Amino acid sequence: MTQRDKWARRPAVVRYRDWCDRAREIAGGVPAADRITDVSWVAYFRPPKSWSKKKRGAAIGTLHRQRPDRDNIDKSILDCFWKEDSGISRGTIEKYWGEEDKIVITITFT
Repeated sequence: MTQRDKWARRPAVVRYRDWCDRAREIAGGVPAADRITDVSWVAYFRPPKSWSKKKRGAAIGTLHRQRPDRDNIDKSILDCFWKEDSGISRGTIEKYWGEEDKIVITITFT
């Protein structure tokens, strides 16, 4: 995102901000970054409808090696929940093909 996105309201930015609002609402609040010991997540992506039924079925549960990149997902999660996330130094990141699109986030804190 850029400074211009504060007023330009590109569709991708609007979708991201809506996603963040929903994620924060579901989480019901998160501890301050200095209390976090681990932020891990697992993302599941539905296979494309253009794939055959057999190929989609075979993909479920296997590693997802396509875009979006895992570091972009990680950064978006951290930026969504914390303004200053530099203190968060540990976590696991996983991407799989799944039955539905979802992200399971686990936050461990003291």
